[in-house]
This record gives sequence, C-alpha cells and structure tokens, in this order.
Amino acid sequence: MQAATHARQTAQGATAPGYDLRQIDCDPNFWYPVAWSAKVRPGKAFAARYAGQPIALIRPEHGPVYALEDRCAHRQVPLSKGVVDEAGCIKCCYHGWAFDRRGQCVTVPYLNREDVGRPVRGYPCRERGGLVFIFPGDPALAETVPLPDVAQVGNPEFKTRQFSPRLKCHYTFMHENLMDMNHQFLHRRQMGSITARFLGQDAGENFMEARYSFARKGGNQPLAEALIFGRHHDLEGREQPVEEVVSVRTTYPYQTLKIHDKDGDLVMDLWACYLPLGETQQVTQAFGLLSVKKPKWAFLLDMAWPVLGIFTHRIFEEDREIVEMEQKAWRELGGDHNIEVFPVVRKLRTLLATHGVPNPHATPQG
Repeated sequence: MQAATHARQTAQGATAPGYDLRQIDCDPNFWYPVAWSAKVRPGKAFAARYAGQPIALIRPEHGPVYALEDRCAHRQVPLSKGVVDEAGCIKCCYHGWAFDRRGQCVTVPYLNREDVGRPVRGYPCRERGGLVFIFPGDPALAETVPLPDVAQVGNPEFKTRQFSPRLKCHYTFMHENLMDMNHQFLHRRQMGSITARFLGQDAGENFMEARYSFARKGGNQPLAEALIFGRHHDLEGREQPVEEVVSVRTTYPYQTLKIHDKDGDLVMDLWACYLPLGETQQVTQAFGLLSVKKPKWAFLLDMAWPVLGIFTHRIFEEDREIVEMEQKAWRELGGDHNIEVFPVVRKLRTLLATHGVPNPHATPQG
C-alpha cells in the first residue's frame, strides 16, 4: 500500500524519487480477464495466470465458474490438473484432496476427518462478454468495483470478433501504442499513405482520451480499411473533411477505440485489456473484442469478415514487432530511455504510473 501511494505522489509531481514506468505493475484491485468462457468447459478445470499468480478456473456441471489458486495446499501441484466431482469441488490429481469454490478443503479422503486439510486462496470471479474475469486484489473491494463494459457484445446491430495474442512486452507499451495514432507510417504497407489528424483530448482522474481523424495522402484505399474507417480519397493536396472521429481512451486499466461517423453514430467499438504475466510483468496477454456495425445489408459484412480479420491481424503483427523491439531495447539499455514529445502520451504515462504499483524489484530513480 505504501508503494502504491508513493507511485501516485511521484506521478503527481512530488520530489520523492520516481520509478521507471516499465517497473510499474498493474493495480490488482480491478477485474481482469484471464480466459475466454468457451475455454472453461463444464466439469473441467482450466489453467490461467495473473502476473506471477497461477489461477485454476473451475466450471462445475451446474453452477457458475469459480477461481482458486492453482496450487494444492498439500504438495503444491496444480489443481487445474485435477478432477471436478459431482458436488462441483475440484479434487487434486495427486491425493484427491477436494476444495470447494471458497477454497476450503472439504475432503482428505484417506483420513476421513473434517478440518484436516488447509485451504487455498479463492478469487472473486465473474463472467461477461464471453470472458472470465477475476479480482486478484483485495477481495473485500470486489463488490465495489464494477465489471467493465466490453465493446458491443450482445448487441445484434454489431458483429464482434475476439482476439487474444500474447506479447513479449510490458503492458504499458500496449497502451502507448494504441493511444499514439501518429505511427501510421509503420502501417504504410497495409494502409497506404494516410496521416492522423489530432482533434483534441480529455483527461480525468482515471482516464485519458485522444481524438483523431484520418486523411489519405495518396494511393488506393484497402477494402478492409474502408470497412473500418470509411471511404477516404486523395484530394490532391486539398484538406480533407472529417468524415469520422476515432477516439482512443485508457480508462485504467482498460483501453478502448471507438469510431463515430460524421452523423455521430458509433460504427466500430474496440475494447482491450492487457493482462500482465510473470513476476516482473514483462509479458502481456491481450484480451480484445472488436465490434463492427452491420450495414443495411448485413450479408456484406459477413462476406468481408475474413478479409477484415486478415487486415486487422496484419496491422496488429506490425504493432507486435514494434512493442517487442521497445521492450528489448529497454532490457539492453537498462531502463526507459524514451524521449516522449507528444503531450497526450506524456499524460498517459503519468496516468499509468499514478494508478499502478511499483514492482517489488523496482529501483527508485532520481
């Protein structure tokens, strides 16, 4: 708790030493997705992780999914390797110790006595939008922290795609990459010659938002890009009108990208959470949902859906290569040497530092 307070004071301009942003862990007192619901099958257990914590997700044949520490209290073997019994408890694969959804040991079969086995940690667990969320922080806070809204899942006017790539980088690189739309040069092979136009920003205690439009400077527009951003034409040097507004927002710890057309209607809604992995959180499991508004003739979007998937995958792979290069440079240089000049990203970095928690291995700077 003292470390978290120190990080907040430092980010707000206190004179105390600060921390390298890549050594700031996610605040665990939020709901984090750790698996797709479809991966956790009835009567089965599923192995997941949050940062350095192994998590066992158990879905009984009847009743909701629950989450426990993925270590048996007896010999520390993974509970996710165990068997779900008729009562919905998880039995360790080694000696058959059984644990209920609270993590209490209800059976040590070869002793036939109560109150013998030790409990394991249980995590508050919920499902929304096809994702299983856990609350890895203080369980007493779970009821007061709302689950996030996840794109337009369940809205029949939209078609939604799931994605969950793993990246070899700190989660903060992902927030910076999406927030800073000035990197379109990176995607020139996929999108041709376009440029981002900064329209404005908003900020609050727990969020940072930037708004952009895009202008085509030459070349033909890819079909998939037209589906997402609308039709853009090269006007031979003339200023192009704002046909749509792209809003990128980090509301800690989640990130969204929404596109509204010139009439103000939402046409695309992206939601993402960057789940930290590993003790130093230098690996990220992204969970994302991309919702696209169906046109009047919905079958047109269905026909273009595979093309859109290929296009978004190629764009993401270019981003992946870049953020992993950034992480590699951080390791080789021994810290964060970025010289950031875009005010939006500088404010974003402050937001992430303010709401995160310094890693136990972090070294104060200054």
